[in-house]
Amino acid sequence: MATIDADNRREIARLPTRPISLEDRYDPPANFLEIEILNPETHGFGNKRYTDYEIRMKTNLPVFRIKECSVRRRYSDFEWLRRELERDSKIVVPSLPSKAWKRQVPAFLRRDDGIFEDEFIEERRKGLEQFINKVAGHPLAQNERSLHVFLQDTTIDYDKYVPGKVRNS
Repeated sequence: MATIDADNRREIARLPTRPISLEDRYDPPANFLEIEILNPETHGFGNKRYTDYEIRMKTNLPVFRIKECSVRRRYSDFEWLRRELERDSKIVVPSLPSKAWKRQVPAFLRRDDGIFEDEFIEERRKGLEQFINKVAGHPLAQNERSLHVFLQDTTIDYDKYVPGKVRNS
């Protein structure tokens, strides 16, 4: 077995560090992007029901023209964003929470409220929040117009949407 001779080891070069004050430790970060998904609401009746979620964003990143905003989105809007990012960006787009096909069986065949149960809605909300934070945290995705439209425009006009990149202003 080989032994390590302490004299032959090279000293580990370390960069000089300066002490960090308490003020510096608790200052807001230089760049931040916070996205929350909250306040799910179910609309409509019968087979015309759907749930949408409030998306609140706060940032100081220069690539976003609006620094604080709130929009409402439904699951199909998240599917649209995922398709756009897969087509236009060079990132691996994470998957969305499952579509829950078993919960979409007609009401007379189920004993629960299906996709409109509070427990399911909360589980989906958490999955959507995880998805959007992973996507929006990626530097290449932050330049995609689809992400900006999704996070900042009150409505998504699918017919007028033009894919592309967003440049820092």
